[in-house]
Amino acid sequence: MPIADVKRTAEAKMDQSIAAFQHNLTKIRTGRVNPAILDTVHVDYYGAMVPITQVANVSLLDSRTLSVQPWEKGLGAKIEKAIRDSDLGLNPSSMGDLIRVPMPAMSEERRKELTKVVRGEGETAKIAVRNLRRDANEAVKKLVKDKLASEDEQKRCEADIQKVTDKHIVVIDQLVASKEQDIMAV
Repeated sequence: MPIADVKRTAEAKMDQSIAAFQHNLTKIRTGRVNPAILDTVHVDYYGAMVPITQVANVSLLDSRTLSVQPWEKGLGAKIEKAIRDSDLGLNPSSMGDLIRVPMPAMSEERRKELTKVVRGEGETAKIAVRNLRRDANEAVKKLVKDKLASEDEQKRCEADIQKVTDKHIVVIDQLVASKEQDIMAV
């Protein structure tokens, strides 16, 4: 594998790490209601645990309420129980076929806890990016050891990989700051 491929692969994997981090951030609740908050909830559907989005339509009813519309009649109670049993602290209520999920207002203490969670997720993403940098640098060192690249190419490549790593870490810091600002906004 040439040095250019090592750099491309490392950057692609770092991009994937940031995409995964962004996906994890959508699950963290802010002051606004987001239907993605229920993505982690799984429902017992004929003996199999499936995500709620595969058995119901989740949408916004208003700025503080989600609506969950089951696709089958008998699933309402199971969906309601799954939401209640999740660690999200939500209390759904049925209105015929429609399940309303009101979002409680967040206290200042809860907001501060969530900012700590966001920072922790950010650190995890940074660690993943740094591990990818280490793997890329090791791959380049192996190329030099196998006499497929020179030491000058190694130095240049390591500098390029460091620049890419720094760029991705800045993006992660910006995402963390943005999410913290969303959480702390009342």
